[in-house]
Amino acid sequence: MKILALNWNDLSNPFAGGAEVHLEELLRRLVRYGHRVTLFCSGYKGCKSEETIDGIDIIRRGNRYNFNLIAPFYLRRLTGETKFDILIEDINKIPFYTPLYLNLKTLVVVPHLFATTVFHEINFVLGSYIFLAEKPMVYVYKNKSYNVISESTADDMVKRGVDRKNISIIHCGIDSSFYKHDPSVRKYDRPTILYLGRVKKYKSINHLISAFGKIKVQLPDAKLLIVGSGDYMENLKSQVHSLGLNDAVEFTGFVKKERKLEILRKSHVAVLPSLKEGWGLTNIEANAVGTTVVAANSPGLKDSVSNNVSGLLYEYGNIDEMTEKLMMILKNDNFRNNLEAGALRWSAKFDWDISAREFEKLICRISGVKN
Repeated sequence: MKILALNWNDLSNPFAGGAEVHLEELLRRLVRYGHRVTLFCSGYKGCKSEETIDGIDIIRRGNRYNFNLIAPFYLRRLTGETKFDILIEDINKIPFYTPLYLNLKTLVVVPHLFATTVFHEINFVLGSYIFLAEKPMVYVYKNKSYNVISESTADDMVKRGVDRKNISIIHCGIDSSFYKHDPSVRKYDRPTILYLGRVKKYKSINHLISAFGKIKVQLPDAKLLIVGSGDYMENLKSQVHSLGLNDAVEFTGFVKKERKLEILRKSHVAVLPSLKEGWGLTNIEANAVGTTVVAANSPGLKDSVSNNVSGLLYEYGNIDEMTEKLMMILKNDNFRNNLEAGALRWSAKFDWDISAREFEKLICRISGVKN
């Protein structure tokens, strides 16, 4: 099968995130299964305009500011040169509205939609542009098939008017050969809380820092690790300084995969306090290496946590409840050990190979090409 995938970024782009991880984990496996895959995406400073990575033919044009505007021209030319069996359009920013200019069988992949969440992250003018750009989606993609990664996103799509029968759910997987439990690895000597992910405003890491200030009163030797990079870093550093927590909070910035694994294994608990996510891959990664999680009971995150089994959920924005849940884990080793055992059982359900095989069946059904 000849597959054309469309996404704003590819995984090598400095602005890539969870949506790119999700799509390319699937695409790489589709290549292994014998399919030909072309990924069309935006360019970035210093990138190659075309290259093949892990068997995926990547074509980059434009940049993150104009890609949705130039995409129709290049896509029409690309589909005129090559007869593709299916288009996989990944909508994780502004929709490309391909049905208006392409006549291709299409699967629309939606990690999550911004809706009003976008106003928590960027200014009103740009936020309004993205918010309004999502509005015509249901009409333009009428009768197209959607694939989402969580029950929360499926519910969101139905509320927007998408027919439930056109929505399939395939959860994210995990690289279980890498993210695996090593019983010989000991937790840090100090009670250590971890945030791992992009440092963005909507991630609400400031809530975690506020909770950590309360925890330090009860556990003076506690430590908070904030691992990742992003444009909200200086705001968080200012908050840490104002609370007098400089000696107890470490901002590591971006870390390599091997260091990330070490930190995940050795931390006592990982926290995801976001307002909204498509899924919550870090929750599963932490669970897979034997670390429990505390996460906001918000869309996406609540789907990736088995409450009271793999971790604990709290009401988004409730600093006191977050503090309480973290203290339950940090002060009671038996309770934490039970959650860690549950985390290993829960995470074992998620595997990229399983997800990719389900995805392959889905695109074969939509395209009409027999596998």
